[in-house]
Amino acid sequence: MRPNGVRIVTVRNRWGDVLKRSRFSPDGREFILAYYDEEEDDRDDRESFFIDPGEDLPPLRLNIPARDYILDVEYADEEEVELFFRQPPVEQVRRIYSVEEVKRSARLRDSVRRIEVGGLTFDSGKATISSSQVGALSKVARAMLAVLDENPAETFLIEGHTDAVGSETSNLVLSDQRAAVVAQILTDFYKVPPENLVTQGYGERYLKVKTEASEPINRRVTIKRITSLITVADR
Repeated sequence: MRPNGVRIVTVRNRWGDVLKRSRFSPDGREFILAYYDEEEDDRDDRESFFIDPGEDLPPLRLNIPARDYILDVEYADEEEVELFFRQPPVEQVRRIYSVEEVKRSARLRDSVRRIEVGGLTFDSGKATISSSQVGALSKVARAMLAVLDENPAETFLIEGHTDAVGSETSNLVLSDQRAAVVAQILTDFYKVPPENLVTQGYGERYLKVKTEASEPINRRVTIKRITSLITVADR
């Protein structure tokens, strides 16, 4: 419950994964940010019984130019970023997925467009960014707020990445921390509601530059609007 009367209600399973999330305005209006049928989440063993829903999907066929699929905000203005966020997935969504399914399935995430936050990189082995780099998120934040002003039920996935230096385990933890730091900046500095943000680190799994050496470009975050995948609100 927030001081302004807004309530955020989140339902999680035994593993802490988000099943449902709603925002209730002071007048009682509900905005569904995530919805998933709890009866489909009766796994006793989280890892052994996870089935990637993307495995049943055909290979992604991209019928649009790459520039319409991946946008680097360093080379775009705020209007372009906002318009990009508003674009639909690049293929028809088959069903509603849980947040956890989207976070764990590369195939599902590939069905939505990706924003690269160029100009925002991290020091090797660190999750913090300098105050001078906070401004690199300004266009993203303002575009998010404009989209949320029209539909308060939008959800954005912030993906953290590392280079290939260090162990896979430490890089996975580090990438989680990087995604969380960016989400915190978006909330603390730009007032993007935290319930509209989901974070996940992917370590060194998706290198932008294929190298085992230290590479600043690989120490980055990417952002995707996943509303269409996790709730009926975007349909």
